[in-house]
Amino acid sequence: MQVKEFFDHAISILYPRRCPVCDGIVAAKDGLIHNKCKKIIKFAGTVTCLKCGKPIKNREEEFCSDCRKTKHYFDRGFGVFRYRTISGSIYRFKYSGRKEYADFYAKATGEYLGDLIKGLKADAIIPVPMYRRKQRIRGYNQAEVFADALGDELGIPVRNDVVSRNRNTVPMKVLSASQRRSNLKKAFNISRNDVKFKCIILVDDIYTTGSTIDELAREFRRHGVNRIFFVTLAIGQVV
Repeated sequence: MQVKEFFDHAISILYPRRCPVCDGIVAAKDGLIHNKCKKIIKFAGTVTCLKCGKPIKNREEEFCSDCRKTKHYFDRGFGVFRYRTISGSIYRFKYSGRKEYADFYAKATGEYLGDLIKGLKADAIIPVPMYRRKQRIRGYNQAEVFADALGDELGIPVRNDVVSRNRNTVPMKVLSASQRRSNLKKAFNISRNDVKFKCIILVDDIYTTGSTIDELAREFRRHGVNRIFFVTLAIGQVV
């Protein structure tokens, strides 16, 4: 047994891992998730919007209704899970300190999208930043925790020092699509002008209207990034 494996095993005994679906204790020998819980969560699927990655019902359509009427600043996005099947897990990941879920999320992302993501030849994975005061209160940025785990899983550098959030915006879930866009104007600042990227992958927990990703992508476009993609843990479904 290698040193890291021994250390991980010892930690799992002292601090048992929780299942990312039911939050029950998972024995070290059982991996990252209960077998029965694997059947509860659903991947985004194969019939998805070619722009934002939302699951769509009509196989004849290339883009979802949102992307047909909205100008996006990213090239393409990918969601891992359907939101309704993973929402409880993400809530605990964000607000209940279940950072260990990130290991499962990263492994699942690698299995579902790994070859596609590696094929992008990205220079870096960049998590969507959180307002500093908000992050201090919560203790961590869930997008950063997921990004770090994903970078380890796929062997892609993660840069947490490139962009910052200037102000604490209003919670997006209480706003309309147009209000979300206004709420995010000038919310981000590229803090490392000496860093030059040709291709990046933005990482966040949830994609709904895309306002956050779009505003961040627009800022990177202004700084000369040519290709911008995103990966989110959960993505909504077009009704």
